[in-house]
Amino acid sequence: MTWLITGGAGYIGAHVARSMADAGERVVVLDDLSTGVPERLPKEIELVEGSLLDRGLVDRTLAAHAVTGVVHLAGKKQVGESVEQPLRYYRENLHGLTVLLEAVVAGGVGRFLFSSSAAVYGVPDVELITEQTPAAPISPYGETKLAGEWLVRATGQAHSLATACLRYFNVAGAASPELSDTGVFNIIPMYFDRITRGEAPLIFGADYPTPDGTCVRDYIHVADLADAHLSVARRLAGQRQPGDLTLNIGRGRGVSVRELADLVADVTGHGLTPEVGPRRAGDAARAVASVDLIAQELGWTAKRSMRDMVGSAWEGWRLRHPAAPVG
Repeated sequence: MTWLITGGAGYIGAHVARSMADAGERVVVLDDLSTGVPERLPKEIELVEGSLLDRGLVDRTLAAHAVTGVVHLAGKKQVGESVEQPLRYYRENLHGLTVLLEAVVAGGVGRFLFSSSAAVYGVPDVELITEQTPAAPISPYGETKLAGEWLVRATGQAHSLATACLRYFNVAGAASPELSDTGVFNIIPMYFDRITRGEAPLIFGADYPTPDGTCVRDYIHVADLADAHLSVARRLAGQRQPGDLTLNIGRGRGVSVRELADLVADVTGHGLTPEVGPRRAGDAARAVASVDLIAQELGWTAKRSMRDMVGSAWEGWRLRHPAAPVG
């Protein structure tokens, strides 16, 4: 097997590329470097720079490397930005996926793993979100992920592909400091950014129907997420018949925003009391994955703790922000 990983120079993509390569899989990366960092990839992994919207480039890459499977991680992923720029998100996420799948079918590639998101569920009022929980996304980003799943499954059925759609919950941490998230869009780097500037972490709403009044979320270490991709890719590689596997990727355990703020304080030693602001539109009180299906199908469970996530993320943050306080 040779795997093409789209978006493989990104935060998640580089972890997946390294995990698969370290396990002996042949890997090539296609990334437009809009957010990717080439230095995240070891020298033995070839990086092809370019856009999925360039059908000719995609065709040439698949043929030149005799690609037999694709892990599709490339795309735009900021919920708020998607509300402001829906046309861009549909073009990049859905049209880009269409171009890629057309090339996959034309090139005879038989396996396709799609990076989806828990955003497809919207704000369900359930204790645990299973793969059968109705999908009702509330942002253009979530819509593109759900429509992407539909397109992947339909293409698999029509053209005899083995497919998988992985619905990530909240990804955090780093396998090593140089692979850490460079963005300030998710809650942990948002906290780090504020404390580095001497500002208290900000909690959006403390009046939710949860034990401490703050939102409860499921967090997954990015290294565990990468290991899950490897397990799913190997399942697809071993399939002799087409079919789809749709799986949640999380820990199956909820952590409140206030608990997370306390953990960040402990790891970083900042000593700032969190500030409580108004709720954000669209935030669910609770969003925690049921992870029974991936355990049943693959025997996979997450291994790393919340402290592992926060601690490794903090090491990466301090690598890029030497002025950050020492915990």
